[in-house]
Amino acid sequence: MESKVIIKSVELETVCGITSTFPDNDKIEIAFAGKSNVGKSSLINALVNRKALARTSAQPGKTQTINFYKVNDEVYFVDLPGYGYAKVSEEVKAKWGKLIERYLNKSEMLKAVFLLVDIRHEPSANDKNMYEWIVYQGYDPIIIATKLDKINRSQVQKHVKMIKTGLGVKPGTVVIPFSATTKQGREEIWETICSLNT
Repeated sequence: MESKVIIKSVELETVCGITSTFPDNDKIEIAFAGKSNVGKSSLINALVNRKALARTSAQPGKTQTINFYKVNDEVYFVDLPGYGYAKVSEEVKAKWGKLIERYLNKSEMLKAVFLLVDIRHEPSANDKNMYEWIVYQGYDPIIIATKLDKINRSQVQKHVKMIKTGLGVKPGTVVIPFSATTKQGREEIWETICSLNT
């Protein structure tokens, strides 16, 4: 099913490293968080109909900066560094944590944080920590359960329940199953994003 959202323009506008100043954007920002191999780049590429806008890589932990993608001059997709598998020292991970925290606290335009988890597995300790941390920063994460095409249809509800229980989500938390391969869930994610822009 084709999305009603027509992607007219996408550009990587700003890249922020550990010491960068964040841009003073005048459009809403939607942040994407998730561990390094959960399919964050694939999701962003699928949402904007581009094959290689966000660089996907066989080596997890490629995103080591906060990347701001401007979509249709209406919204920014903010790709946060992956946590978990990246082969970096604890010291560097701690700096990324500070970077993300600074962003979540400072951004005036951040409307929502999407937290990606793998639908096939129970949430890891890292996923749970990230969920609790985002809540602690004052946001109610919207959960995107990736790799939907890797499980049977009949298993979907059971796995969604497993994710909700595993993360200990608040009542009413939205969980959107998504597949970068079949694009299932893309429409719902865009509807959620559009509803935030009103």
